[in-house]
Amino acid sequence: MMNISAYIDEYMLYIRSALGRTDNTVVNYAVDLSQFADYLDACGISEPTDLTLDVLRGFLRELSGFGFSKSSIARKLSALRGFCRFLTERGVFTKDVGAGLRGPKQNPALPRAVAYDDMMRLIEKGPEGSKKETRDRLFLELFYGSGLRIMEAASLNWGDVDIPERWLRIMGKGNRMRMAPFGRAAQELFVRWGDESAAAGCPAAENAPLFYGVGSERLTERTINRAVTAMAKKAGLYGVTPHSLRHSFATHMLERGAPLRVIQELLGHESLVTTQRYLRITTDQMKKSYMETHPRAL
Repeated sequence: MMNISAYIDEYMLYIRSALGRTDNTVVNYAVDLSQFADYLDACGISEPTDLTLDVLRGFLRELSGFGFSKSSIARKLSALRGFCRFLTERGVFTKDVGAGLRGPKQNPALPRAVAYDDMMRLIEKGPEGSKKETRDRLFLELFYGSGLRIMEAASLNWGDVDIPERWLRIMGKGNRMRMAPFGRAAQELFVRWGDESAAAGCPAAENAPLFYGVGSERLTERTINRAVTAMAKKAGLYGVTPHSLRHSFATHMLERGAPLRVIQELLGHESLVTTQRYLRITTDQMKKSYMETHPRAL
């Protein structure tokens, strides 16, 4: 039987080639499992069969003692669980020893919405005439105007867009299909983007990617993210991402009275609990709403 270090090397090759993990994930997991191997070496453990749940928990406790953040420990926990599943599938374990491993409880990050006035300043600036400008403004409409995730926007084909009826067919998380509406501003941009794409030799075919780069290849999420942050910086806004625009979409609708269930459907959330995070508004917002709507406020 191979020693633990050899199995770690084999696991790195497995997640890269068989699972198709990104280079960044492979590098991070390699660092995490190298630290785990150092911990085992210090404990005098070299054989995979000596791994137990207590050994894994001891490693996580040591990480906490060294001051690693909860998010860092959570990532290392993910690497450990994956490695233990790999060893189980290889027949090293008869039972996955990492299945019962639990990490530190994460505090969910609250959504941060862009202020409404800032959002209008960013999104109401019309296209300046270039093809790239049309595309980038369409990004803003999809994230803020329709609440899409960045991976959902990147995976859109022209066949998913019904321009006359103003609907998008979205394949969301867990392969859940939903329909998302879009506004008239987005409708005009879709028409313009279609004309410009056809003129560039990339006509709006049914299965053609809506957003493309060099060689008509589908645009990456990274490129889309860069385009959004660049447009925000031009408007004097920083820290604006596709994710924060999606949060702003939900927050601004809720502030204007949209039912929570409707927001849940538009965002593609499986659980209403996830959507309810958007209700954590500031005391200023609560006071403003009270003063404007309650008959006994004045």
